[in-house]
Amino acid sequence: MRWSSAFLPVLKESPADAQIVSHKLMLRAGLVRQTAAGIYAWLPVGWRVLRKIEQIVREEQDRAGAQELLMPTMQSAELWRESGRYDAYGPEMLRIRDRHEREMLFGPTNEEMITALFRDDVSSYRDLPRTLYHIQWKFRDEVRPRFGVMRGREFLMKDAYSFDLDEAGARQSYYTQLLAYLRTFQRLGIRAVPMKAASGPIGGDLSHEFIVLAPTGESEVFYDAAFEGFDWNQADVAYGDAEGLTRLFEQVSGTYAATDETHDAARWSQVPAEKQRTGRGIEVGHIFYFGDKYSKAMGLKVSGPDGRPLTPMMGSYGIGVSRLVGAIIEASHDDSGIVWPEAVAPWTVGLVTMRADDGPSSAAADDLYAKLNAVGVDTLYDDRDERGGVKLGSMDLLGLPWQVIVGPRGIANGVVELKNRRTGEREELSAEAVLNRLTA
Repeated sequence: MRWSSAFLPVLKESPADAQIVSHKLMLRAGLVRQTAAGIYAWLPVGWRVLRKIEQIVREEQDRAGAQELLMPTMQSAELWRESGRYDAYGPEMLRIRDRHEREMLFGPTNEEMITALFRDDVSSYRDLPRTLYHIQWKFRDEVRPRFGVMRGREFLMKDAYSFDLDEAGARQSYYTQLLAYLRTFQRLGIRAVPMKAASGPIGGDLSHEFIVLAPTGESEVFYDAAFEGFDWNQADVAYGDAEGLTRLFEQVSGTYAATDETHDAARWSQVPAEKQRTGRGIEVGHIFYFGDKYSKAMGLKVSGPDGRPLTPMMGSYGIGVSRLVGAIIEASHDDSGIVWPEAVAPWTVGLVTMRADDGPSSAAADDLYAKLNAVGVDTLYDDRDERGGVKLGSMDLLGLPWQVIVGPRGIANGVVELKNRRTGEREELSAEAVLNRLTA
């Protein structure tokens, strides 16, 4: 993409109403614009990031054996009355009536709808287990939306739902999603620590929040430094490996991690002092087993192996896809702007020509841009007729992993400058060497 052709409205200053770093930088770097309280339009740069996060989430769900579908945003109030939640949910639910005076709602979540879909089409134990998911926009009418996409009213969410014959099967579905989440967040380039969450009236030990560590986080967190060394993608466990998944759950449960809500001072004191880590964190995902809460209330039955009717056990698994954009920025930025992990960066390379009016350096930049595109390296080429300092500042703000800087002095010496945005390290290399480095 050439900057001169892009819709990329960067701002010099942060809007006065932006309170946290991610909100300020998302506005300044042209990722989003607010259209109403807690509702944002995703501009081209933000949309590129959002789609990359969404795709990683989707790929790991697919690998875990979950099947994607798409449920509607509008739901019937009758479904929610079946579960008993319609009147209990509270004012966060946006309730409306259609032209026929039928009560509808803009879905804040989908337990009722997925249960009804499963109930209407599944009748035998042979159809279990199943895990279904979708990635969909949702709406919750927050009384005080704030902090940009971190606490907006409209948001993009991945929610999955598992159906099993019994609790033992439901545990395996839960462990499978636990691994999928750990791998998803690692692939996104962030450290998200699984922390035991309150299970509510159902009780039990099957409820975990995934917390991204960030100084501006909403929760105080306590965790064992062992989490910093775990490599979930290389873990000696595979989807479908029941024993391995159980070991994974035991490893996670046996390694201390908690928010201030569930912090256990006695257990914490058993963690060696040199391994104790504290800080702030942002919730980006939650997995939860709720048994037959919805299947029983909504009359979901399947025939068991002996012909008797059974009520499937269920779990739900959510990831805040749009919230992750803000959380990643909160966890990965510096004084100059965003520092994107490479997996989710809108482009991999920012190519800058320092003097658009200098023929040799512009020609060299054009040539390098064509070659980067030819080998599939996502590149934003700042070809604007602006001062070099303005361009470099804009690239730092956008936070692309690599910058390639082309200027008259370097071209005269047969080199361009390659800058690592995260470390700030700079090297002077030939254009060919830069191509080799970026495609290695």
